[in-house]
Amino acid sequence: MKLNHNKIKTLGDLKAAGYQSKSIKDELRENLLGKIASGEETFHGVWGYENSVIPELERAILSRHNINLLGLRGQAKTRLARLMVQLLDEWMPIIEGSEVHDDPLNPISRFATELIKEKGDKTPISWIHRDERFYEKLATPDVTVADLIGDVDPIKAANLKLSYADDRVIHFGMIPRANRCIFVINELPDLQARIQVALFNILQEGDIQIRGFKLRLPLDLQFVFTANPEDYTNRGSIVTPLKDRIGSQILTHYPESIEIAKRITQQEAQLDQRQSDSVYVPDVAMDLLEQISFEARNSEYVDAKSGVSARMSITAFENLLSTAERRAMLAGDTKTTLRLSDFMGVIPSITGKIELVYEGEQEGAGFVAQTLVEDAIKSMFPNYFPKIDKLQRKDAETAYDDLISWFFNGEGFELLDEDTDAEYKSKLDSIRPLKDLLDQHQPELTEEDSYFLKELLLWGLVAHKKLSKQRFVQGFQFKDLYGSYISGL
Repeated sequence: MKLNHNKIKTLGDLKAAGYQSKSIKDELRENLLGKIASGEETFHGVWGYENSVIPELERAILSRHNINLLGLRGQAKTRLARLMVQLLDEWMPIIEGSEVHDDPLNPISRFATELIKEKGDKTPISWIHRDERFYEKLATPDVTVADLIGDVDPIKAANLKLSYADDRVIHFGMIPRANRCIFVINELPDLQARIQVALFNILQEGDIQIRGFKLRLPLDLQFVFTANPEDYTNRGSIVTPLKDRIGSQILTHYPESIEIAKRITQQEAQLDQRQSDSVYVPDVAMDLLEQISFEARNSEYVDAKSGVSARMSITAFENLLSTAERRAMLAGDTKTTLRLSDFMGVIPSITGKIELVYEGEQEGAGFVAQTLVEDAIKSMFPNYFPKIDKLQRKDAETAYDDLISWFFNGEGFELLDEDTDAEYKSKLDSIRPLKDLLDQHQPELTEEDSYFLKELLLWGLVAHKKLSKQRFVQGFQFKDLYGSYISGL
């Protein structure tokens, strides 16, 4: 039922308009049913969960459950909780001045009941937009019961000349102030066990206890908790009776395909129009960027239990475009195409986002990040070019013999960071076997994308130990693996 909130100013107006009270869980349920019936998307902008997490979340909302979203970092847990706000009514009436969003037809605080007793149908009403009905608290070990539930306020008691036994001296915490709203506690296991215990009654019975006296406040909240399964062993755990009171526990997960991961990265990356216009990004480059995260989640150097956040790809993409943009500016180009050598610019985005196991710590974060880039190149290589077998006879013919012999007979090949786009393309075009391989195996490729593939081919041969690559101050040098050694002899 839609009411004109601009015209309804008093309790009498509200009653005359036919307003009916309903709990927040019923409100969410009714609006969700409406969206499902009309075929409307419920959780817009969350990709990869259409057949897993979102149906479970919808079932939990229809069941009027409090919800625990359990998953590794960077799996859109908080995003899902925030999007639940869109399932609330656009406007909600409250008794004007109420600290706990008192429902005009069903007040719970002494302030509201006494105001209605005094003013009756002339009790003033104010309206709250659904965007203001979202409360969020990051659980940290220093959170107290007073922060969440409330405490006695001695200054209020002195000013009102009341004893501490009077409920009017209470200063309400975050949870009572979030009455009739969605309340999210992020990283629940970080909350001390005794604080978790304080939530029992609120979840089940709806009353609160402050400083020894029990206050019957039938709070109406939709709780959403988020937790990382690794926290159960690392920092703390969710106490069993609290888990028992949470209706649905929903497991989140990382994107299952490169396509979904790409969609998330492009949606979330903070780019300005100038970056988007000046840097052309080949599809292959986006695939390679996402492949780095997939490699990290399976790497022997990276702690799998900690997870590799989707934020790694997002910040790496931002760094990648900034690397290309800076390079173009220094070279005097107004537009440029992303190069594989630009991927060295994403190393800082990777090193800060991965938790290393002991072996990774020994090698160092920088080495691990470069290894992940090389592993991603190696994994993607067979998608575009003939596979290179590990075990093959030394004299066996391969598709890459002409290219390798070009390097064997030459002095090597250098790609400099400061090369203009024209110089970069000219250098790659000078290697005739590169063009022949692309014409043979990727004939439909556009010219803009072809240079990235040419570079991928060189890096792929290095990863398969067919060529050698060396980084020096100004750029990269590619050489035959044994030619330089033989010429030295």
